[in-house]
Amino acid sequence: MSEGLKILIADDSSINRLGFKVMLQSLGHRVIAEAENGEEAIELANIYHPDLLIMDINMPLIDGIEAIKRINEKLFIPSIIVSAYHDSDLIERASSEGVLYYLVKPVDEKDLSIAIKISMSKAEEIMKLNTELKTTKEALNNRVFIEKAKGILMKRKELSEPEAMKLLQKISNQKNEKVVQVAKSLIQADELF
Repeated sequence: MSEGLKILIADDSSINRLGFKVMLQSLGHRVIAEAENGEEAIELANIYHPDLLIMDINMPLIDGIEAIKRINEKLFIPSIIVSAYHDSDLIERASSEGVLYYLVKPVDEKDLSIAIKISMSKAEEIMKLNTELKTTKEALNNRVFIEKAKGILMKRKELSEPEAMKLLQKISNQKNEKVVQVAKSLIQADELF
């Protein structure tokens, strides 16, 4: 984290917001927005796309956990929830809604630094897993098209499975297209007849 993070702070207490702002600046981060309630936090997160949310749990209009849940429905922003209570039900609820760290007030700079490092590390892991999952899903979907196209070639041209695959690859090379694109085109053409 050589370059500081852009952070949104949400707390209904201006004194608490100021305290977090001072600590965050001391840690080399930048507060890009401050919210007094959950509704405002959602709005500002959608406008500014911060790197991290630090949100009080008890706020007017919408509580911090619900605000994080709503933000995460549209975009994933790592989040730290802050509470005056060490309540297992709140911790469970926060965890189930995607909160990456739970801090109990009063929060000092050292605790905040640790929370930020762990939250950002977890967020990086989550993003990496999501990318891997997306790649795997895409590969499986592509495999379905290729298998279906091979089946069409095997039936129409009376080819073995390896021969059908070689033909798909040959067409792919000739057209300078990916095998999956050739397979999709073949399936589409077959459906016309």
